[in-house]
Amino acid sequence: MVLNKWRTWTDPETFTVGVAEGWADAETDPTRIDWTARQAAAAIPFAVIDGRPVNPAELTEVRYGRNGLGRWGENLMADALVTATTSDGIRWLLLIERGDGHGWAVPGGSVEPGESPADASARELTEETGLAVPAERWRAGTPVYVPDPRASAEAWAVTVPASAHLGTVADLPVVVGADDARRAMWVRADSYAGLCRELAAWFGGRVFAAHVAMLTGFLDGAA
Repeated sequence: MVLNKWRTWTDPETFTVGVAEGWADAETDPTRIDWTARQAAAAIPFAVIDGRPVNPAELTEVRYGRNGLGRWGENLMADALVTATTSDGIRWLLLIERGDGHGWAVPGGSVEPGESPADASARELTEETGLAVPAERWRAGTPVYVPDPRASAEAWAVTVPASAHLGTVADLPVVVGADDARRAMWVRADSYAGLCRELAAWFGGRVFAAHVAMLTGFLDGAA
C-alpha cells in the first residue's frame, strides 16, 4: 500500500494480533500513556508534545498513528550480527528472509519486557535460524535508530545490535528459517556492496531498508 504524506494510519493487525501477542500497545490514544516512564527508559531520548511522542530522527509519511509498529514511541529491538570465516578465507554473514516481504535482514526482533537486548538477540537468533551461540561469543553494541519502513512520526524503531564471530570453520553451521523467517542463509559478505551483489544474484533479494546503514557500518568498518 502506498501511503500519502501526513496520513493517519495504524496497521489493523496491531489492534488484534499485536495486542494478543504482546508486541503492541492496547492503548489507542497516546495522550493517555505515562510518557515520563517511557522517556526515562528510552534507549534514545525523544520529545513528547501535547501528549504525543515525536520521532527523534526522521520525517515519515505517516504523521499520526503507529503505521506498522506496535508501540507508541520507541519500539526497542535487538539484532544478531553473526559471522563466520571458512577455511578459504571468505567471510559469511547469517541472514534471514523476512516473512513480511521487506527483504533480507539479520535475525532480530522486539525486546520483551524484562529482557536485556543481548538476551533478546540470542533468543531471536535461535528462534529464527535454529542456531545457538554461547554467551561468551557475543559483543554488545550501542543503541542506534533504524529507518524502519514501518515507522511513523509517533512510533519508531531503535535497535541494540550484538555481534558474534564464530571464527574459522570447516563447514558453516546448518541453519533453518523459522518463526518470522521464510528462510535462513549464510551469505558471502566481503563488504556491504558484495553482500548486496550476492543477495541479488543468488536470491533476487535486497537488504531490509532498516538494516542498510547498520550493515554498511558493520561490514565495511569491522576489523
